[in-house]
Amino acid sequence: MVSRIHILASGPELQANGADPQMIPEDWTRVGRIDPTEKLELTFALRQQNVDQLEHLLLLVSDPESAQYGKHLTLEEVAALVRPSQLTQKVVRHWLQSHGVTDCQTILTQDFLQCTMNTVAEALLPGIEFHRYVRDGISLVRSSSAYHVHEDVLQHLDFVGGVHRFPPKGQDLNEVLTKRRLSGAKFHLGNTPATLRSRYNLTAADVGSAQNNSQAVAQFLEQFYHPADLAEFMTLFGRSFQHLSKIDRVVGVQGAGKAGLEASLDVEYIMSTGANIPTWVFTNPGRHETQEPFLQWMLLLSNMTDIPWVHTISYGDDEDSLSSAYMMRINTEFMKAGVRGISILFASGDSGAGCRHSTKGENSFRPSFPASSPYVTTVGGTSFKNPFKVTYEVTDYISGGGFSNVFKMPDYQVGAVEGYLKAVPVLPPKTYFNTSGRAYPDIAALSDNYWVVTDRVPIPWVSGTSASTPVVGGILSLINDQRFLKGLPSLGFLNPRLYQLQGQGLFDVTDGCHLSCLDEQVQGQGFCAALSWDPVTGWGTPNYPALLAALVLEK
Repeated sequence: MVSRIHILASGPELQANGADPQMIPEDWTRVGRIDPTEKLELTFALRQQNVDQLEHLLLLVSDPESAQYGKHLTLEEVAALVRPSQLTQKVVRHWLQSHGVTDCQTILTQDFLQCTMNTVAEALLPGIEFHRYVRDGISLVRSSSAYHVHEDVLQHLDFVGGVHRFPPKGQDLNEVLTKRRLSGAKFHLGNTPATLRSRYNLTAADVGSAQNNSQAVAQFLEQFYHPADLAEFMTLFGRSFQHLSKIDRVVGVQGAGKAGLEASLDVEYIMSTGANIPTWVFTNPGRHETQEPFLQWMLLLSNMTDIPWVHTISYGDDEDSLSSAYMMRINTEFMKAGVRGISILFASGDSGAGCRHSTKGENSFRPSFPASSPYVTTVGGTSFKNPFKVTYEVTDYISGGGFSNVFKMPDYQVGAVEGYLKAVPVLPPKTYFNTSGRAYPDIAALSDNYWVVTDRVPIPWVSGTSASTPVVGGILSLINDQRFLKGLPSLGFLNPRLYQLQGQGLFDVTDGCHLSCLDEQVQGQGFCAALSWDPVTGWGTPNYPALLAALVLEK
């Protein structure tokens, strides 16, 4: 198994009696206290207004049965809706200024403040102590202790970013290859743009041509792509269809040194599936030691009036490692994007149903966030039934999926999920999952044994839902392209329409199960695929001509 999903650095929940600290991961070494004059950058998420109204509008503009379908908002209109109250802005700024924090930047929606300060932050958030930590040449500044926020300020903040959380160690390339060789992957056909385009019925003519279309990938955790790798990949694998061999725009700072396997995979496959469509890369390897890359990306979305219509992201974290306040606020950021007509896709993860181990022996499945967010489209993974030819698909046993323990099941999926729970003869024990939670994934694509060019070398056996996600993203970009040519708006938040289709335009995947807890009760098996929707592959994988017809000919 190749674990290709990574953990986000994220913010803690604010509590009047202190925000919870995080255990210091064993692979990070504490160097010592930072110099009192050293600069820190913290992100303050200000409490927004009209979040319920934002959600209501999102569902209206995303539902083809609504008269407001496709009438997306501009960023300025979103800002006017959710902008924090004058009181909130005044209280938070006064609190910061009273501690000497004056170097702050906001964004168009005015619901985030990024502030540069020295260790006055320790007086601002009593209880914290900033230390420098290092791992594999990467340096971070974090606090491992709890802190307090005065109650008068607490009600005006959702969280403070840049304080506690540590990113994990990334997947080692040699480890990826070793695992695939040991698993016998060398006897696999291997997935390339040609096999994917064949399986999903994309012809040489199915490439982008609309002037106002674009797509994007986001890269974090010291990941970056290399232009020479993309050019080499297209030379090797893109000869049968019109394509672009250069990124249209890089937002952020590209790192130096070897290219990241994750970044290469994302770029090469969104651009070979969503072929000939201008592509952006959001990257953040040059971040400040106290910045959190995922938050930096979220802030960019709320501060750019013109951004790509489809974004694919292959990162996530265990729900139970994040605070509810943080996840709720990130959900609002997803709603802000969706109501503007932007489609956000997240990989479902590579741990199946996951497993949260209990010392009492009461294990349970472990959902992932943002995969479990009701406001993103989550992509699972499949494999070919016959690895030697393009044939029908079965589940990839690593495909992440399950039920949120935090977010209730959204109305758009209730019928599909309840149908699954009633139809499947054998389910895991109900103590393992929340039957009323947001269920995921929503859709899937092939996720194992991809060929990727990185550092100018073709690499086989790369696997995970971080492969399937840009493939689905590229297909949605092609559909957007056809919609734009017909004068239709972008797809935007896809889920309400996807569940209304009830599998139309998709290949149903009905064979196979994914992994979970290795214990006596479930014995390593999570959920299994079934007719229609299931929590391993969602509604199935794209049949491009049929899905295009379903999503372009809608009313």
